[in-house]
Amino acid sequence: MPLIEFHSPHYFWLFAALLVLAFLRGRVGRVASILFSSTAITEKVASQTRSRAGGILFFLRLLALSALIVGLARPRVGQGFTEIESSGIDIILAVDISGSMMARDLDADARGSPLTRLDTVKPVIESFITKRPTDRIGLIVFAGYPYLVSPLTLNHEWLLKNLRENVRIGIIEDGTAIGSAIAMSTNRLKEKENAKSRIIVLLTDGENNLGEIPPNAAAEAAAVNKIRIYAVGAGSDKVVPIYKTDDKGDYVSDWFGRRQLIGHVEPVNDEALKKIAEIAKGRYYRAMDRTQLEAVYDEINSLEKTEVKLRKHQEYKEYFYVPVIVGLLLLLLENVLSNTRLRRLP
Repeated sequence: MPLIEFHSPHYFWLFAALLVLAFLRGRVGRVASILFSSTAITEKVASQTRSRAGGILFFLRLLALSALIVGLARPRVGQGFTEIESSGIDIILAVDISGSMMARDLDADARGSPLTRLDTVKPVIESFITKRPTDRIGLIVFAGYPYLVSPLTLNHEWLLKNLRENVRIGIIEDGTAIGSAIAMSTNRLKEKENAKSRIIVLLTDGENNLGEIPPNAAAEAAAVNKIRIYAVGAGSDKVVPIYKTDDKGDYVSDWFGRRQLIGHVEPVNDEALKKIAEIAKGRYYRAMDRTQLEAVYDEINSLEKTEVKLRKHQEYKEYFYVPVIVGLLLLLLENVLSNTRLRRLP
């Protein structure tokens, strides 16, 4: 609920004058219209209950004056907001969505059913995005070639919506074009020259096997543009089988109840990813389960601190006219009553 404040609260001192006026009421009056030679005649009148008419009229006048004083103090409601002056760090999240991300060796769902690597990775990335509300973040996915899901943006709700709905295996020709993904990420970050820091968080479970740009050459181009690369190798250090699944993600079995094997996934090429991170002045991380993956993104989050400058604005909506109108209406009412129903005789 918005709080009411007053632009000129010093006018409230006028309430002291109203108190004095109330105190003096009846002690100092007008010159009598009729003179009496003796006050004895008033003894009987003095013993009667005083008419309430004068009290009502006086109360209305005090109330009206009080409302006018409140109007002079100018009541208003602040409508403040904070604007981000510096957007912090620019980050491109480059995520592998090749067929090997169908392997189920990082995590399991609540029922204990193994999740694909991509299904394990997506909520971890979501958490990373929500922890950096003041950074411009973009999203690139890649398989046989890179695909821009979202340019750099501060609209993280829109970014998360695209991550949940549009990032899935099979939307791009299969393969692993790491070099091309780094090159596209670098080009996107180069467009924003006012960022104090620019980084690429590259997540993959394979090694480069497609694309015309070698990963090391792409990493060198990133380094020239002062862009760091944090490379994350996600997956087991052993050969992992991939089985066919249906639309619900359940394994498809043959007549004998055996899962239908599609192929195998080789272990992550650690040395290649280490070299990419080394060239681009970043770090390489290995994650073989969801807990390690979350720890990796938390560490990257802590390494890349954002310095944000905030500019506060305050706008006000004035409400002085409300007590002023009330005060004038009360004065009008007091004047009407004093000349009609509560009219005083001289």
